[in-house]
Amino acid sequence: MNKKKIINDPVYGFINIPSELVFDLISHPYFQRLRYIKQLGMTHLVYPGALHTRFHHALGAMHLMSLAIEVLRSKGHLISKEEEEAATIAILLHDIGHGPFSHALEHTLVNGIKHEDISMLLMEKLNVEFGGRLTDAINIFKGDYPKKFLPQLVSGQLDLDRMDYLNRDSFFTGVSEGVISFDRIIKMFNVLDDQLVIEEKGIYSIENFLIARRLMYWQVYLHKTVVAGEYLLVKILERAKELSGLGTVLFATPALQHFLKNEVKEEEFFSSEIHLAQFSKLDDQDIFASVKVWADHEDRILAQLCQMFIRRNLYKVEISSEAPDPGRLARIRENTADLMNLNAQEVCYFVFTDVIENRAYNAGSGNINILMKNNTIIDIAKASDLSNLESLDKTVTKHILCYPRII
Repeated sequence: MNKKKIINDPVYGFINIPSELVFDLISHPYFQRLRYIKQLGMTHLVYPGALHTRFHHALGAMHLMSLAIEVLRSKGHLISKEEEEAATIAILLHDIGHGPFSHALEHTLVNGIKHEDISMLLMEKLNVEFGGRLTDAINIFKGDYPKKFLPQLVSGQLDLDRMDYLNRDSFFTGVSEGVISFDRIIKMFNVLDDQLVIEEKGIYSIENFLIARRLMYWQVYLHKTVVAGEYLLVKILERAKELSGLGTVLFATPALQHFLKNEVKEEEFFSSEIHLAQFSKLDDQDIFASVKVWADHEDRILAQLCQMFIRRNLYKVEISSEAPDPGRLARIRENTADLMNLNAQEVCYFVFTDVIENRAYNAGSGNINILMKNNTIIDIAKASDLSNLESLDKTVTKHILCYPRII
């Protein structure tokens, strides 16, 4: 069987699958599951084109890795065929542990368990299955590989993961502010003292990259309607889990049923095979099918939340720099309880507050270093003449208030 396939990608054109091992990993059920998990969760409620998948994204990041390695080799840096394959596999599988609507899931069904840790666990399982051929890829993914620039390409302030998702998400949402010069940035890659650096000529492209990332967060990822949709799903899953805990048998696929019935703690998830086996079968379809059925459930809280979701009758969301006024919050809760005939515990499904954060650049964590013409290295925030670039290193915290539109 010929495993040297070519994939037609809408963002980059033709993408090569570089080896038989990579082909076999792409064909594996763990990876094929990503076809059925949207990259941007609820974002299609605002940008109808945002229906691309994590499968798309992983292949795109893999393609960018091949471009990056080609550039670094052309500049005299030694990267063996085995290292190229390992780095390719590490970036290909970096998101394999994502569940459907990851952020909603991480708040409810697999509470507190990070998708990065699940990715690591799945990679270790695949390594056993493929006779240890993923060992170097796992070390690169963990950041333990001797050539430090290879892990930096997979996970860092300027990694190929971010480069693909900014490019791809702006393409599918149509938000032009997210467009970055990925090809220009990759051509400016270099290595000094085993660290990934950017040649001085690439400063403006990096500035654009960081500003694009900040704008994409506010305009796409943290858009208030996207936030409303994600929180609604969180509340649906919270209610479903609460009812299951009280003994109510809800319609759900076996995989979803497993997490509704069981309170799976982090230690348990990683010590018992059954949890990962069920998690690796979960995708968007498990959630959507259940929500459609639950819309007619006899529990009126669950039914109401699911009907809101299906009809796109989302929460009203207010985002501000200050925490909501406690007096006003109490009045909204009281009005909602009266209008919808809810008790104090039930009203929390419809009126609540939280915080969201945006940090475009974290200078303390794997800095973006600029290689100056005199062969010295300087952090992008210092090298740039853009006065607002240092402000991107600060975490911006916003307070959100959600309540029903009828209030």
